[in-house]
Amino acid sequence: MTRSHDSLCALLALANICGLRPAVVARLVERFGSAPAVFAAPKAELDRLGIGEKTRAAILCRQPLVAAQRELDRCRRLGVTALAWDDSRYPDLLRQIAGPPPVLFVRGSLELLRQPAVAVVGCRTASSYGLRVAHRYGRELAEAGCVVTSGLALGIDGAAHEGCLAGKGAPVAVLACGVDLPYPRLHRRLYEQILDQGAVVSEYLPGTPPARFRFPARNRIISGLSLGVVVVEAGRRSGALITARFALDQGREVFAVPGQVDAPSSQGCHRLVQEGAKLAATVTDILEELPGWAWEGGKTVAAAKSADRPENPAPALAGEAQIVYSCLDVYPQDIDTLIQRTGLSAGRVAELLVVLELDGLIESLPGNQYRVRTHG
Repeated sequence: MTRSHDSLCALLALANICGLRPAVVARLVERFGSAPAVFAAPKAELDRLGIGEKTRAAILCRQPLVAAQRELDRCRRLGVTALAWDDSRYPDLLRQIAGPPPVLFVRGSLELLRQPAVAVVGCRTASSYGLRVAHRYGRELAEAGCVVTSGLALGIDGAAHEGCLAGKGAPVAVLACGVDLPYPRLHRRLYEQILDQGAVVSEYLPGTPPARFRFPARNRIISGLSLGVVVVEAGRRSGALITARFALDQGREVFAVPGQVDAPSSQGCHRLVQEGAKLAATVTDILEELPGWAWEGGKTVAAAKSADRPENPAPALAGEAQIVYSCLDVYPQDIDTLIQRTGLSAGRVAELLVVLELDGLIESLPGNQYRVRTHG
């Protein structure tokens, strides 16, 4: 096996050990330098890190590595791509969130996951008004050049996906089950259409059945893949509000579509507006707020994609300052992500961020987030 395959296999093995949340996996990989090195770690060192007895036993027996290799073989047979978070094809925006999936499973186009996306979400028991708006926004966002992300659920999600397809766009469906399982079953045909024109993703192994507790975790991926989240219709307890909260925590834009003032299905959207979400009466309201994008004559024009540098490049940097600067772009990243990506100590990264900001090369944002400063 190649080194990259060994790393993917070890990372998948860690992700599937019961009791290891994504944030804990990240901490272990940072501590020992790589995912394979975690499985070679001394028992005493795992004890010092506070790893529980059952989890520690699973790591030391190395059996999860065998199971992970078996799962990767099955992915290959099913045509499913497994992306480790250090894979260059892993979505940049998703990598920046707190607790990104260590491994992301994908069917369909991988390229779409690195293109500008807007999530359109809402309740399952949508009104005819909500379904009409979701379809229209999905279509108009697609026609403007945006990938449309949602959860393939009945109601608003499905209407947004269908609108995107009608606009000849690229939908991305994020599932709370394996990517090989069309769910809900009523959307099997829509699932197949998305595979043809877009992509289906999940953090769960192929064959994993849907379960209630998996949907909130799924929602953080929907928002994590997107520049902004549009809530079309949502009651006070709607799961779409969970997606909106994740979006706020991740520094994404949040939009809410107004509805009838006395309709229960509009209460969640109206509350979001009261709390500061932008009212999205038209798709133009959404597009003109997207970071790094401009709205010109009915089309979105990339002003600065995540892989690009600003028009005025930074002067030559050397050493650790260059390492930190090279990990930044126009989209905000939190300091913990920068520490992980650079491999430098927390204190050193904080020191270099101050220097780069004083030099006018980067800017700090609320929540310990940083981005490259754009000029002109």
